[in-house]
Formats: sequence, structure tokens, C-alpha cells
Amino acid sequence: MMNFQELGRLFRQHLIWFILFPCLGAGAIYFFMRNESRQYKTKATLYTGFTSGYSLRAAEENFHVDYSGVSNAFDNVLTTLNSTQTLYQVGINLLSEHLYLTKPAERQLSTASFQRLQQAIPATLRQTLIASGSPEITHQLIDSLAQSQTDNPVQKLLIRSGSDYTADVIGKRLKSSRRGASDMLDLEYDAEDPAIAQQTLSLAIAELNSRYSLLKRSETNPVVTYYQDNAKAAKKRLDQAETKLRSFNVAHNVLNFEDEMKNRSLTRDALVAEYNEEMMRNRATKASMDALGQRMTQGGTLLKINTQLTDKQAELMAAESQLINARANGKTQAVLDKVQARVDQLAAELKVIAQNYFAADNSSESIPRLNLISNWLDKLLGYEESSARLTALKKRMEDYQAETTTFTPLESEQRQLIRDMDVAEKEYMTLVQSLNQANTHRQDISIDGSLSVLDPPAFPLVAQPAKRWLYMALGAGAGLVVALLLAAFRALADKRINSLEQAERRIGSPISIVFPTVKKFGVNSRASRAATSMFEQLANAINLAVDQRNVPSYPPIITLFSTRSKQGKTWLAHGLARLYAESGEQIAYLYPRINDTDAPFEQENISFFPYALQANFMNIREPEDLLTNQEPLFTSTYNKIILELPPLVSRPIPLHLAKLSAVSILILMQQTVWGRRDKQLYTQYLKAIEQPVLVAFNKVDESNVDAPTLNDMEQGLPRTKPLDAPTAASTKKEKLLNR
Repeated sequence: MMNFQELGRLFRQHLIWFILFPCLGAGAIYFFMRNESRQYKTKATLYTGFTSGYSLRAAEENFHVDYSGVSNAFDNVLTTLNSTQTLYQVGINLLSEHLYLTKPAERQLSTASFQRLQQAIPATLRQTLIASGSPEITHQLIDSLAQSQTDNPVQKLLIRSGSDYTADVIGKRLKSSRRGASDMLDLEYDAEDPAIAQQTLSLAIAELNSRYSLLKRSETNPVVTYYQDNAKAAKKRLDQAETKLRSFNVAHNVLNFEDEMKNRSLTRDALVAEYNEEMMRNRATKASMDALGQRMTQGGTLLKINTQLTDKQAELMAAESQLINARANGKTQAVLDKVQARVDQLAAELKVIAQNYFAADNSSESIPRLNLISNWLDKLLGYEESSARLTALKKRMEDYQAETTTFTPLESEQRQLIRDMDVAEKEYMTLVQSLNQANTHRQDISIDGSLSVLDPPAFPLVAQPAKRWLYMALGAGAGLVVALLLAAFRALADKRINSLEQAERRIGSPISIVFPTVKKFGVNSRASRAATSMFEQLANAINLAVDQRNVPSYPPIITLFSTRSKQGKTWLAHGLARLYAESGEQIAYLYPRINDTDAPFEQENISFFPYALQANFMNIREPEDLLTNQEPLFTSTYNKIILELPPLVSRPIPLHLAKLSAVSILILMQQTVWGRRDKQLYTQYLKAIEQPVLVAFNKVDESNVDAPTLNDMEQGLPRTKPLDAPTAASTKKEKLLNR
């Protein structure tokens, strides 16, 4: 991420772009708008009543405003206003009014606009269009010519000319917007002719009211018709469902199966209870009758063997059964009286036969036996009646059970019919409610379907301020943005190192020493003081690295290398050697030979040894091996050896020689390219050595370097001569290697 210094450098580097592109943008705008015409603007405000307006639906209970519907209504109005057909009709109406003008007028049509209209519409065609004197007929003729398949002046003026009457021009100049969250709609229109601006906006409002009201009315009629037709069909389905249910209830003589089942359940329970009680009475009567018969048997067998008496008893039982069945089946009273008379007759005859039979017995037991027979006859009659009632009750219970079994499918069928009727009724009621709402909405539109004009368009007397300078400023801003984008793209694509922070990020190692650009050493030069201070700091860092070696070797080898050429290795080696030589040390400086005439020499405690780049350079193990066919190098006579390697991009790394280095110094110059290959070479060198590597950043801007003051320099050690004093042997090398 860039800091302020990098941004400042980027700005200074591309300053010409930041000046040229804004000027080009502003100049282009000025050129294209040099003939800008003055514009007149008029405004109008419409009241819609969508939110706060009163309507028939507002009087309904629990009525609330649908704000999404209000927003949709505003969108519909704006869409209707800006539709092509609306703008087209506005243009036709405006042209119709202007064709009736015989001369220009300030409030109707300016002189320039009148002349343009006269040139566009020939006099003969104009007379033909207005001959009827009716604006409606003129409107129809203009519309017909505009839609014609052949070219004509009216079609060109309304559709293809780009005049004040075309829909495209009107749409571009007409501005509409809702005022906040209110019911107000603001309209604006601007034109070169103030009269055209006012008339066009007035015609647009009139056309909007006409088309919007027509659309609202036309959209409600199909809805009302739809609900009317569907309501009729739903009413027919409801009547059919009610008819089916009524026919079913009549056919099965039931109104409600649920109530009928409850009644039948209660009746069945009563029958069961009555049957049980009758069963108990029957058994009790049978027991009494058996007891009396046993006593009668003990007194004689005359009554039992009497055939007449037995036959009469059988007839009586049959008559009793017939009476019980008649009552259970609901026979008429006449039939019941007839059967009852038959029962009474048989009972009386049976008593007479029994009394006559036992009257002949004149024994002392005749009176008690007579009572016994009478009681036996009463029990016999009660038993027969009870048996007949039991038979009738049992049959009735079986009939109820059979009828109940048939009720289950009938109940399901009735429920289906009731459900069909309920569905039809709900559908019908829903459609009736929707029909009422549609009728209410249609009535609302018929009462007040147009938009009220709150502020009508006024005649603009003052032209709008010129926009040329605003657009020129926008053009300059656009040019500045283009310049920024180009500069940013160039900065992203640039592989050069332009700052300390960028160098540390790309190299992956901290910068130890920073050297400014020094054109000529001098005490009064800030760059010279900064370079001198940096040499001393570099010497301190080298001394610390040498002192902290794990395996000390003597003399220590200081290796200077770079990935590319012309990074300032020779300049840095000369300054470092001069610094050590002034402290009284003997320095050996080994550097690549430039030409065959280079020869070793010695100057002020510094021995210069140019070496030739041999084929086995990568296998060199000792510094002495670099000097072939020369006088031997006695390393024991030197305090330090400064070894300058050729650029890594042109020669392999002398692995064994690099491992002997006490410290290595990477020289990197500002504005140099640091790409993928440089990163790989530097990584390989780090793997080849075992000692630390110092990074020196060369030719940095003075603003990024701290320089000591003159007072600080005066308190330092005295120097015999400046650090960059050239020698005869080194002058040529420095020029060739760019320092």
C-alpha cells in the first residue's frame, strides 16, 4: 500500500499527465459547447391526492393507506407522462396551435421559432391543414401525415428532425419527480423559446390528465365485467348446490343426519330399557302362572285336559299378538278398537268356559279352586300380553338397527352436498365483495380521475445560467481521473523500485544503508554529508558482522554484489576502502577486469587487483585463485579484503568463495528493475552463504536520507582528502560501471 511519499513521487513523476489530461477534457467541452444557446425553464406542480385525498373507499371501515400502492400510482403517472405516445400527442397539439399563428408573438412563438416553422411547413400545406378552422380536424390531419408511409414535411418535423415538436426532444427536456413523500408532482421543461417551454408543459399536463383518466376508467370496466360474469356463474352454482341438498333431504325425509342420529340413539336406548323391563315382567308373570298351574295340578287334571279351554287360550294369545302389532305399526283407531273387542270377547269366553267347568265340582274345595283359576287366568292373560309386547319391541329394535346401518353412507353424501353448497356460497360472497370494490373504485375515478394543477406553468422571463463552465469543470475532472488511472496502471505494471518501503517489500530484507545521489563531494553539500555518514554506519555494521562470526577467518572478506550492472558497486567499494585505509588498515580490493590493460597497483594502503572472469569462475575456492598469471596475493599482509563480484545475471555465483565471506553487501539502486529473475538470484545467493547480508540502497532522493549538520561533521575525525578522490587507475572503471 502506498504512503504519502510514494504518492508524492508518483504525482511528480506524472505531473505532465495531471496537467495535460484535465486541459484536454476542459478544452474538448469548450469546443463542443462553443455555440451553446440560452435555455428558458418553466415549472408546474400537480396535486395527485394519492395519499391524503378523500375517496369513497376512504369512508370504508378499517381503511388504511397502502404506501406501496401509492408509490406504484406515482410510477404509473410518471410512466404515462413520459410514454412515447403521450409525448407524440403533445408535439401534435403544439404544432396544431402554432400553425394557426400568422406572425410571431412574444408570449406565443418567438421570431426565430416562427421562421423555422415557416421553413419546415410550406405555405400551401399549412393552408390545407388549417382550412377547416377546427383544431380537432387539424390534429387528425397532422396525425395522418405523421403516420403516412410517404415522406412529407409534417412527418419530418414531428419524427425525424429533432425539433421542438418531436417526442424525443420533448422527453429529454421534460423532467418530472415526486416531491418528497407528499402528494405533489413537480414538472419542469426547458427550451430555447420561453413561449414553447410554457405551452409544451401546459399541453403535457392536459394530455397527462386525459390519458391517465382514460386509462383508469378503461382498466376498471373489464374488472367490473369480469366480477359480474363470475358472480352470476357462482350464483348459478350455489343455486344448483342448494337444489341438490334440498332434493336429498326430501328424498330421505331428513333435515340433519347428525340430529337424526342423536334422536335415533335416544329412541333406541328407550326401546332397550322398555324391552328389558318388559322381559322382567314377562318372566315374573310366567313364574306366577307356573306356580298357580302347579297348585291347580295338585287338585286335579280336569282343566288341563279340556280341549275347549286350551283352544280358546290359543285364540286369545293370537288376538293379543295381533293387538300389540297393530299398536306398534301405528294402525288406525278403528282397527285397534276392532282387535281390542276381539281380545275382550275371547277373554270373556275363556272365563265362562273355565267357570262352567269347575262349577260342576261341588266339593269343599270348589270355592278356593275357583279363585285359583281366576288368578291363573289373569296371569295367563298378562303373560300373553307381555310376550306379544316383547315380540313387537324386538322387531322394532331390529328395524331401528337396519335403518341406522343405512344412515352412514347417507350422512357422508349429505355432508358432501353441504360442503359443495358452502364452497359455492363462499365463492359467491367473495365475488360479490370484489364486485362491490370494483364498482366503488370505478365510481371514485368517475368522480375525480384527473390531477389538479396546483401551480400552472409560468412564462419564463430569465434564461438559465450557462452550463459551459460546469461541463468544462466536469471534463477537467474526467481528465484528471483518466490521468490518475493511467498513472496507477503504470505504477502497478512498473517493476522498478522507487522507494525504501517498496524495496523492503520486494526484496524481503530490511535496508541497512541508504546512499543519496552525490554529484560532487563537499562539506556544504547535504548529499555529501549524508553519504559520509552512511559510509561510517556501513563500516560499523560490517565490523559487527565480522566480530560475530562463528568461525573467524583472517583477513575477513567483504563481498559486494548486485543482480544487475551499474548499481554503484565500484563507487561503494572505493569509499569503503578509503574509509578503512584512512584508519591505518591495509586493504586488498579485487574487482572484475575491464580490459586487458588493467594491472594491479597500490595507492594509499589500498591494493587494487583486477581479475579476469575465468571459465571456472563458479568453482573458485580462494581469493588467490582469481589472480592468474599475476603476482601472488599474500592475504596475510592485509587487514581486510574487499571483493567485488560481477552482476549475478551475467555470471554464476562462486559458491565456495561466497561462503568464505565474512559479510556480503547487496547494492541496489533506486529506479532499478527488480523482477522475478532478480528475486530468484538473490534467494540463491542467500542459500549459498552462511553469513549475514547487508542491503545498500543507492541514489536515493535526498528527502529520504538524514544528513548530519556541519557542526556534526566538524566534530568527526579529520580526513586527508574526500572519499571520492579519483585515482588514475579507477577513473576509467568508475565511468564504465556508472560510479
